[in-house]
Amino acid sequence: MAVSVDPRRLYRLVHEGQLCALREELRAAGRADCAGPAGDTLLHCAARHGHLDVLTYLVEAWDMDIEATNRDYKRPLHEAASMGHRDCVRYLLGRGAAVDCLKKADWSAEQGCWGARQRGGERGRAPRSSRGVRGSSPAGVESPLSAGFERWLFSAALWGLGSRCQYEADCRDKCGLTPFMDAIQCGHLGVARLLLEKHKAQVSSEDSLGAQALHRAAVTGQDEAIRFLVSELGVDVDVRATSACSSALHYAAKEGHVSTVQTLLSLGADLNAKDGRDRSALHLACAGQHAACVAFLLRSGLGDSRDAAGALAQQLTQSEDVLRCFGSSATA
Repeated sequence: MAVSVDPRRLYRLVHEGQLCALREELRAAGRADCAGPAGDTLLHCAARHGHLDVLTYLVEAWDMDIEATNRDYKRPLHEAASMGHRDCVRYLLGRGAAVDCLKKADWSAEQGCWGARQRGGERGRAPRSSRGVRGSSPAGVESPLSAGFERWLFSAALWGLGSRCQYEADCRDKCGLTPFMDAIQCGHLGVARLLLEKHKAQVSSEDSLGAQALHRAAVTGQDEAIRFLVSELGVDVDVRATSACSSALHYAAKEGHVSTVQTLLSLGADLNAKDGRDRSALHLACAGQHAACVAFLLRSGLGDSRDAAGALAQQLTQSEDVLRCFGSSATA
C-alpha cells in the first residue's frame, strides 16, 4: 500500500544525490510524479544538479517523462545543459530528448528578461545549453564518457550517433535564447562547436530583445567566444542588436569589461559607433560608472559627444573617479 511522502524530502534527496534513500522513499510512495518548485519534476532537479545515477533511475525505473516542462517551459535537458553536466546531457539525448526543446510561442519579450540574464551572466558560468549523444560504441572507439570532447565529436560523427539527436533550430527559451547563444555567452566553446557542427545551429539568431550571440558574449565578458565568432565564423564585429541598435562594443562598455572592449577593438570594432539614441560606448561606460573602461576608451581616442537628447557622456555620471578620467584626458 502506498504511503504519503513529503515532496520536499524527495526533492532534497534528489538534490543531494542520495539514490538509495530516494529509491526507498519512492517505493513506499508508489509514485514519482510530485510537482516541485516552479513546476519542476524530480527529473529537472536531478538534471540540474548533475546526478546521472538519479536521473537514470528516475527515467528507467519510473518511466518519467524526459520532455516534461516546468513553468518556464524548461525541460530536464535544458537544466542539465545550463549547469554544464555533460554526462546528463548525453544521457538525455541518448534517450531521444529534443535538443532545442523550448517552445518559442511560450516566451514574450518581458522588460526584465534582459536584465535577469545580465545578472546571471557571470564570467565562467555554466551554459544554458549543450548537446551530445550516448550509446554503445563500436569496437575500437572510445565512449563519449571517457573520450576527450573533440575525439568524442569525431567518433559520434563517424558512427552516426548524432542522428539520434533531434534539432529544432527556431526554438528558444523564455528570453528568446537558443542553446548556441547560451553556450557562447558562458564561454563553452566546445558545446558551441558541437551545436554548429552536428546540429547546424544558427549563428545569427536573436533573442527576444534583438541581441545575437556576439552581444551576449560582450555582456558576459567572454573574450575567447568573441574571437571565435568574429575570427572563425565571420560574424560582423559591428553587427547591431535590433532593439536598441547597439553594437557589442556598447554592451561591453555598459558592463565595464575593459578586456572585452580591447578584444573588440583589436578585431576591428568601430570605436565611434553610435546606438539608436546616438550614444557612444563612452556614454554607456559613464552611465555604468565604470572608470577604468571610461579611461581606456578615452585613451583609445574616443571623444565625448552629445547623444540624441543632447547629453554628453560625462554628464551621465557623478562619480569623481569617472570625471577625473576626462580631466586626465584633456591634459594628456
